[in-house]
Order: sequence, then C-alpha cells, then structure tokens
Amino acid sequence: MIFNYTIDDADAYQAYPPAAMPSIGASGAEILVADYSADGIEGTPGHVNIVLRFPSKEAAMAWYTGEEYTAAKRLRQAATSGHVTLSDGFTMPS
Repeated sequence: MIFNYTIDDADAYQAYPPAAMPSIGASGAEILVADYSADGIEGTPGHVNIVLRFPSKEAAMAWYTGEEYTAAKRLRQAATSGHVTLSDGFTMPS
C-alpha cells in the first residue's frame, strides 16, 4: 500500500502516527518507506511517502478498512491531501 500526501495541518497531523502505528504493527505489515521530505521528480506529488508491505492484498484491505485503523485514518484524512494506492508486489518475469 502506497501513501503519498502533503500535510496541510501539521498540528492536527501529530495525532496520526501514534494512532496508526499500533494497528500497523498488529496487521503484520512491514514499513518499507517512511519519508517525510521526499523530492518530487515528476508531476506534483506530496512530500510524504509511506510504503507498507502486507502478506496479501486481502490483508492490506482488512487493515485499511478495519475498525482500529479507520479511527486513525480519519485523523490523517483531516490533516492531509493526497493519494493511497494498493499495488501488487514485484514478481520477476520468467
């Protein structure tokens, strides 16, 4: 799952990481990227990039739509603008 966003309200955003982290840990996800000062190369991406790896798309969606993360998600959505995408991992072509 890939998060790319801009923090619009830094004070309000401060509540998000401590609210989200317990649910991420409990989900079995691995944090691959957590960059709060990313450099956009093309287009107009946000300055925050977070990449989480889950065991499956189903596990990712269970976390994203689950009760524990939904409360944290509302905090992020209120304080940021951007995008979240769900992508398959890389498989080397044969």
